Amino acid sequence: MGRNHKNLLNNLQEIRKSAGLTQQDLSESANVSRKSINAIENGIYVPSTVLALKIAKTLGCKVEDLFKLPSD
Repeated sequence: MGRNHKNLLNNLQEIRKSAGLTQQDLSESANVSRKSINAIENGIYVPSTVLALKIAKTLGCKVEDLFKLPSD
Protein backbone atom coordinates (compact mmCIF):
# COMPACT_ATOMS: atom_id res chain seq x y z
CA MET A 1 0.00 0.00 0.00
CA GLY A 2 1.18 3.51 -0.73
CA ARG A 3 1.72 6.49 1.54
CA ASN A 4 0.04 6.65 4.91
CA HIS A 5 -2.11 9.29 6.55
CA LYS A 6 -3.10 8.42 10.10
CA ASN A 7 -6.71 7.76 9.01
CA LEU A 8 -6.22 6.68 5.40
CA LEU A 9 -3.97 4.42 3.35
CA ASN A 10 -3.60 5.24 -0.32
CA ASN A 11 -2.33 3.58 -3.45
CA LEU A 12 -2.85 6.55 -5.76
CA GLN A 13 0.71 7.01 -6.96
CA GLU A 14 1.11 3.37 -7.98
CA ILE A 15 -2.21 3.25 -9.83
CA ARG A 16 -1.59 6.61 -11.52
CA LYS A 17 1.84 5.50 -12.74
CA SER A 18 0.42 2.16 -13.93
CA ALA A 19 -2.11 4.14 -15.97
CA GLY A 20 0.75 6.07 -17.57
CA LEU A 21 -0.42 9.42 -16.22
CA THR A 22 1.61 12.22 -14.69
CA GLN A 23 0.41 14.16 -11.69
CA GLN A 24 -0.32 17.02 -14.10
CA ASP A 25 -2.43 14.76 -16.36
CA LEU A 26 -4.47 13.55 -13.40
CA SER A 27 -4.87 17.02 -11.93
CA GLU A 28 -6.22 18.40 -15.20
CA SER A 29 -8.73 15.58 -15.50
CA ALA A 30 -9.88 16.02 -11.88
CA ASN A 31 -9.85 19.83 -12.16
CA VAL A 32 -7.47 20.37 -9.22
CA SER A 33 -3.88 21.56 -8.95
CA ARG A 34 -0.94 19.23 -9.45
CA LYS A 35 0.08 20.13 -5.89
CA SER A 36 -3.23 18.68 -4.63
CA ILE A 37 -2.50 15.36 -6.34
CA ASN A 38 1.02 15.40 -4.89
CA ALA A 39 -0.32 16.13 -1.39
CA ILE A 40 -2.82 13.26 -1.67
CA GLU A 41 -0.14 10.85 -2.87
CA ASN A 42 2.12 11.83 0.03
CA GLY A 43 -0.60 11.41 2.66
CA ILE A 44 -0.70 15.11 3.51
CA TYR A 45 -4.21 15.79 2.19
CA VAL A 46 -7.30 13.58 2.35
CA PRO A 47 -9.47 14.15 -0.73
CA SER A 48 -13.17 14.93 -0.59
CA THR A 49 -15.60 12.28 -1.74
CA VAL A 50 -16.20 14.15 -4.99
CA LEU A 51 -12.49 14.44 -5.73
CA ALA A 52 -11.87 10.78 -4.87
CA LEU A 53 -14.66 9.78 -7.27
CA LYS A 54 -13.23 11.99 -10.04
CA ILE A 55 -9.77 10.50 -9.58
CA ALA A 56 -11.13 6.93 -9.58
CA LYS A 57 -13.15 7.61 -12.73
CA THR A 58 -10.10 9.01 -14.52
CA LEU A 59 -8.01 6.00 -13.50
CA GLY A 60 -10.76 3.49 -14.35
CA CYS A 61 -10.89 1.98 -10.88
CA LYS A 62 -12.96 2.04 -7.70
CA VAL A 63 -12.33 4.51 -4.89
CA GLU A 64 -11.63 1.48 -2.69
CA ASP A 65 -8.73 0.56 -4.98
CA LEU A 66 -7.17 3.95 -4.28
CA PHE A 67 -7.99 4.58 -0.62
CA LYS A 68 -8.49 2.25 2.34
CA LEU A 69 -8.98 2.59 6.07
CA PRO A 70 -6.26 1.07 8.27
CA SER A 71 -7.16 -2.42 9.47
CA ASP A 72 -6.38 -1.66 13.12
